[in-house]
Amino acid sequence: MYALILAGGKGERLRPLTDTLPKPMIPLCGRPILWHQVQWLREAGVTDVVFLVGHLADAVRDFFGDGGHLGIRAHYSHEDVPLGRGGALRQGLAALPGEDGPVIATNGDVITDAPLAELIADYHSRRTQNRGHLATILTVPMTSPYGIVDTGANGTVEQFREKAVLPYAINGGVYVLHPAIRGLLPELGDHENSTFPALAAGGRMSAVSSDAFWRSVDSPKDLREAEEYLAGVVSDTVEATP
Repeated sequence: MYALILAGGKGERLRPLTDTLPKPMIPLCGRPILWHQVQWLREAGVTDVVFLVGHLADAVRDFFGDGGHLGIRAHYSHEDVPLGRGGALRQGLAALPGEDGPVIATNGDVITDAPLAELIADYHSRRTQNRGHLATILTVPMTSPYGIVDTGANGTVEQFREKAVLPYAINGGVYVLHPAIRGLLPELGDHENSTFPALAAGGRMSAVSSDAFWRSVDSPKDLREAEEYLAGVVSDTVEATP
């Protein structure tokens, strides 16, 4: 099974870390974000990873090489000029063998332990019911970036809540795609404001919601929280080993 990882992000809000590295290569617990993603994908059955690179692409190539030391086959799709995320996915899909099976795609700055198997199972189930189904996406709860103030009917403040979960879901940046989606992706631009709305309007995509840990590493705060989570996972694994 193939996976495409959008790995060319500049991550300007994480400078100076990203002055010499693309954002997905920023270290978390001593290893790049992409390394953690590859482990997660490999555990779900991914054998081949296509890194969609552009900005500071050599940093990705130099680290992953042919992928053999990580138990995968690594491939690279290079943007000579910025294509946008949708354009990068379109170009990457063109490099895959002509197979009918699902392709995983993910943003290169996402850390999650959401069960990818559930997305794959949903994708296959939907394809069985509707051959026009082209995408299953991960959604995660939206957490308020601000503290929430709860008040009573008379305006009395009852409580303050930090990191309150709102009654909305957001796109988690992890997708299971049918290769035929390539023809609907833009040559230049973003799939989230073009391809995905069109698929939704036609009833050709679904979502699987997960409450598992998920973080898009966009800021120093996100970086810190992802590191804290991963450090706990590593610690728990070590303690559980006989």
